[in-house]
Amino acid sequence: MAEDKKEKWMNYLAMTTVIFAVCATLSTFKGGGYGSKALLNQTQASDQWAFYESKSIKSALTKNQKDNLELQKELLTVETHSKEDVAKYDVKLSLYEEEIKRYEVEKAAIRAKAEAFQKDRDVCQEHGAQFGLAIIFLQVTILLSSIAGLLKKKPVWYLSLGIGVIGIVFFMDGFLLFLKAFI
Repeated sequence: MAEDKKEKWMNYLAMTTVIFAVCATLSTFKGGGYGSKALLNQTQASDQWAFYESKSIKSALTKNQKDNLELQKELLTVETHSKEDVAKYDVKLSLYEEEIKRYEVEKAAIRAKAEAFQKDRDVCQEHGAQFGLAIIFLQVTILLSSIAGLLKKKPVWYLSLGIGVIGIVFFMDGFLLFLKAFI
């Protein structure tokens, strides 16, 4: 009869070990997926920041050209006072001013995109970190369950169940990020 009780808890041990192994496998899969998404978002954010910098350089060059043209216009006005020439400078200065404003609008849009990619990256990293913690606890659980089965030590199995529950909590948090509210 004592042998039947041992056998019965060993069946539960086997079932819980399988459940923890499945959760560990899913955690690995989901954690890897979030890691890939985080990397992709980081790459896209870097691309946007590079695009932002190129617009900044173009804007700075245009500002320098505008400043140079303004200086030339002042010299022209002092020397020749030709209204036609001054008008040409005014048209060109107006075009430069419009181009500078366009660059600023484009930079703001690019900045918003880059920051959105960075935010998505951060969220993916949070999910991935929780799945990573789940994997650690679930692997320890599987190890302890194996030891409990080999040595037929029920207290070791109970310990593995406790650690497994922690792993399951992190596994669920990988999806929902509910622990964030407590930290």
